[in-house]
Amino acid sequence: MNRRTKLAGSLLAAALLAAGCTGSGGTSKGADAKAPVDPDKVTGTITVLTHRTDLVQDGTMKKYAAEFNKTYPKVKVEFDALTDYEGEVKIRMNTENYGDVLMIPAVIKKSDYPKFFASLGTEAERAKKYLFTDFTTVDGKVYGQSPMGALPGFLYNKRVWKEAGITDWPTTPAQFIDALKAVKAKTDAVPYYTNFKDMWPLTSWTYVDGAVSCDPQATSRLAAGDPWAEGEDLRIGDTMLYDIVRGGLIEKDPTTTNWEASKPKLAKGDIATMWLGSWAITQFQAAAKQAGANPDDIGFMPFPAQKDGKHCATMSPDYNQAVNVNSDHKEAARAWIDWFTDKSGYAADNLTLSPVKGAPLPEVLQPYEDAGVKLIELDDAKGAAVKEIDNQSEVGIYKPDYRQDLVDLARGARKGSLDDFLGDLGKRWEEARKSSGS
Repeated sequence: MNRRTKLAGSLLAAALLAAGCTGSGGTSKGADAKAPVDPDKVTGTITVLTHRTDLVQDGTMKKYAAEFNKTYPKVKVEFDALTDYEGEVKIRMNTENYGDVLMIPAVIKKSDYPKFFASLGTEAERAKKYLFTDFTTVDGKVYGQSPMGALPGFLYNKRVWKEAGITDWPTTPAQFIDALKAVKAKTDAVPYYTNFKDMWPLTSWTYVDGAVSCDPQATSRLAAGDPWAEGEDLRIGDTMLYDIVRGGLIEKDPTTTNWEASKPKLAKGDIATMWLGSWAITQFQAAAKQAGANPDDIGFMPFPAQKDGKHCATMSPDYNQAVNVNSDHKEAARAWIDWFTDKSGYAADNLTLSPVKGAPLPEVLQPYEDAGVKLIELDDAKGAAVKEIDNQSEVGIYKPDYRQDLVDLARGARKGSLDDFLGDLGKRWEEARKSSGS
């Protein structure tokens, strides 16, 4: 499986929020999944639904289960790997049979979490230890926990950028554009690759929000006003993308891009730069090895903006694991989630952020630490309101369509001006925001 179904909880699955899911919402079996006290007394067979078909197929998940059994010997863990995770789980959740542990699908409204999932405890308590707790908090209780997180940034070929004469990270959009112009002038590489045809990578541009302003309340700002007003993060990010395309700094024909093929091309230096996320680093390093290129050429840099002389990057959770409120083995299910989050090494194995506060950054993000990049945990208290506005406005900040339109506008395949384009987005957003009462 590739990244199109991987970090979907943050980047892709939100596109399905417009869909509905009724579910049985059974509550007769209790709404809490309390942490186990005595591992030897935790028993039962649990089914874990997962989108990681690759890790089930190659035996990795089975190895995790074997390690888990060293602590919880009386719990049997079975995995149900789903290729179309969102689509299949949405259907299953119209019954009570949607596994014992599952990743929370994006189609479920946050306010409905208590109907479907058992509480893991209070936010006040869990936030002391874990990141991302407010993403699944309803009325002070937490209903899911992500086992890992990611940072947005540019994957780039360090060798190519060095050949172009750039050794320092750009600190403004204008400097970044100049850097891409130098790549075009001094190397044979495509300066920036849009991944236009595969569409979903364009959604990553929403995650400049917060990284530009270095503001933990960036999500709340989306719910409070026009995201494309002058000086706002999304306007700055979308304008830079427009300028990159308008300046002829991308592939010749965006309609022919290919995500899988782009990985070895960047690794070999045929492509210089892509905006994605830290989750992609290991994939591009693997592509480099396969292509006979140097994995050390794969670099990762933050968005070209600074506050108080420092770059910023926002931390986003992966899918959040939850306990089915209807499960007959809530204690065993809760044991799995706690162990998988704290002890499995899953985040380290994937070279991603650990959700445990104070955990060291993975080695691939050492340059961020060395450069003093400030990591921002966004307040998601208004996350549900933002998604409601997004759905009503039909803008789709968590979908790729409007940025495909933006790329088409910049390359002349669509008529109009950038100001009018962004102004229309802002108008639709404001109308939806006011009608929703946000």
